[in-house]
Amino acid sequence: MAMAIVREIEPWDELLDAGRTDERLVRQAMENAKPPRMQAIPDELHPDVRAALLANGIDFLWSHQAEALYAAAAGPTIVTTGTASGKSLCFNLPVLHTLSSDARARALYLYPAKALAQDQARALHALNVPRARPAIYDGDTPREERTSIRRRSNIVLSNPDMLHLGILPNHRAWGDFFKNLAFVVVDEAHVYRGIFGSHVGNVLRRLRRVAEAYGTSPRFVLASATIANPGELATRLTGLDDFAVIDRDGSPGFKRTIAMWNPPITDEATAARRSPLAEAADLLAELVIEGARTIVFMKSRKAVELMAHFAKNNLDSLGHGKLADRIAPYRAGYTAHQRRELEHKLQAGELLGVVATDALELGIDIGELDAAICVTFPGTVASLRQMWGRAGRRTEGIALYVAGDDALDQFFCRHPDEFLERPVEAAILDHENERIQMAHTLAAAYEVPLGGGPEQPGGADDRVLGPRWRERADALVGAGELRRSQDGRYLPRGPGFPAGDISLRSASRDSVAVIERSSGELLGSVEGERAFTTIHPGAIYLHLGRSYEVRELDIEMRRAIVDPFDGDWYTQPKKETDTYIERLIERRATLGVALSFGTVVVTEQVLAYQKKRLSDHEAVDLVALDLPQTSFATQALWYELDDEVANMPLEAMLGSLHAAEHSQIAVLPLLAMCDRWDIGGLSTNLHPQTGGPTIFIYDGHPGGIGITRRGFLAFDALVDDAHRLVTECPCESGCPSCVQSPKCGNLNEPLSKAGCVALMGAMLAS
Repeated sequence: MAMAIVREIEPWDELLDAGRTDERLVRQAMENAKPPRMQAIPDELHPDVRAALLANGIDFLWSHQAEALYAAAAGPTIVTTGTASGKSLCFNLPVLHTLSSDARARALYLYPAKALAQDQARALHALNVPRARPAIYDGDTPREERTSIRRRSNIVLSNPDMLHLGILPNHRAWGDFFKNLAFVVVDEAHVYRGIFGSHVGNVLRRLRRVAEAYGTSPRFVLASATIANPGELATRLTGLDDFAVIDRDGSPGFKRTIAMWNPPITDEATAARRSPLAEAADLLAELVIEGARTIVFMKSRKAVELMAHFAKNNLDSLGHGKLADRIAPYRAGYTAHQRRELEHKLQAGELLGVVATDALELGIDIGELDAAICVTFPGTVASLRQMWGRAGRRTEGIALYVAGDDALDQFFCRHPDEFLERPVEAAILDHENERIQMAHTLAAAYEVPLGGGPEQPGGADDRVLGPRWRERADALVGAGELRRSQDGRYLPRGPGFPAGDISLRSASRDSVAVIERSSGELLGSVEGERAFTTIHPGAIYLHLGRSYEVRELDIEMRRAIVDPFDGDWYTQPKKETDTYIERLIERRATLGVALSFGTVVVTEQVLAYQKKRLSDHEAVDLVALDLPQTSFATQALWYELDDEVANMPLEAMLGSLHAAEHSQIAVLPLLAMCDRWDIGGLSTNLHPQTGGPTIFIYDGHPGGIGITRRGFLAFDALVDDAHRLVTECPCESGCPSCVQSPKCGNLNEPLSKAGCVALMGAMLAS
């Protein structure tokens, strides 16, 4: 008698069946399990480290871990393997071997997030290697403990911000550490791209300068998620050549279901779809009810708080209110105590669901998870795969992508195979960005004088800092910020702390405290540059699943006063943008337009905010604001259109230009490793400098990082992709899936889909 084969029912099978029935499930695919490649623990490894591995139940290595151990002994190394592949041992083993062999040796570990350093410190303590003395040195470290950490710890776990602000400018207090610095570990290296990566590339060069001043040349070991250009990224970050690239993953891979999910259309006339937040909240609630440990990734802090709120309401309405306490949001801006408590609950399995920003995209060990949901495209395939990799890390799992109304999301839903087969991108950064490098050149001079002979500290700056540092230093002399000595070195002009004026990422040091009025409690913080759009008077601020209304914003005192809020709306700012062409770098004629690339000054002012209902996102009110302007210089492409466009009726022209601008911004991430939110735009019927109708697309970061440069070089492809995006959309007059933008400062007015199609069609035809 034949035995029947019974397939195990997974917690998500019923959910997928329902998605197939109502066509929300666009595409389902399967990642198959892969066998591991194991290798014996090398005999050369220090006996203390071998014993620690065996005591922790590790009696073999994955092949890439052994390969990295040998590579790191020979030179700079970068490891780029999949999520949960054991990359930590790739750098821990060579470091622990060296520290166990040399009692004076030191190592510096750098992480982009404090939670990662906490996680790694726990792992190092658990290994219990006798001579390893790890300690965390970051903004949360009590001041009374910092001196002892500098003196006795031989593994210092920190982040680029603390290295930049707290360690390098005070290197004299770290003299013994730098004299014996043997290793620098840079974990999650793929995060260091764009503006953040450009800053970190300068910080790591400053680190090399200071180490050389103390007579050391530490070995660099980098770890990264899978990216297209790991060797190039490592060189751009550190300035070192000849990195060994370890990219053949020897760890086992578990079976994983991949599902693309598109919320249903709720209004046939406008092609509007159900909110992806509401859709994902339903999925989270269903998975939690089935007992599947789930993580949901959202792009913004506000979305994280809204999603947690929606999911808890869903559980209440479905009669599972007790499970609501087992869902929590996790994002930046929480206090150190709040972050530690959430991380502990995750690791202990007390939470069944967590809603997070990309802070948990990284390699924090939060235990075994069954499901990972990514809500809207995160900007890069590399990030998406990192997020998906959190599901089924030790067993079978499911990874879901929930599309939004955003044009790029819907473009992928119309081309699911193209989406699933997209290769990972190359990381973009430019450490020679003029504004960034100028600031770090000044900071470097205050740490160790620049230039001079090779026998002098800093004499090797050509090799460490690259060929353009003298140009930057001369400009600083001209600005009166540096001076030249008789022997040709560049010296500080008096005392100062220039590093304090540099923010490495959008999370600025110049933050605004958010304080609850009745209790005086510090709820969190918001970067100064985001204050006018996030915590303006009247804004609804969300924190730990609760809503607060901003009653007062005091920029001078760096504080916002808030009250608890229980209304049924949220807020979206309306802003006005202007551009001034500062410098034309390149210009050419193409597609019937005059296309230019250069630098522009962007001026923005938040004029008002719109109240929108939580239930259907409909606008209910528009409230005026009186806030100051902000300005920044950046890179941009712009193109001037012909007389035929200029002769169109004004309303039709404005709508056509505006819609074309939105659609081209929407598809630019297909050409550059960026997110739509990294790009800004402006369309005008009459720009004062060009004298006619003009569309600007600019990098959304001061100084620019090369995003619009890529668009300028591939402008034909940019227009073609945008035209295909809009013409394929089934809506009649324009919707969020084609020409409307979720970040439009004009609240998507005016827009003309037909005019946009005609405009870009004429460009392509020419």
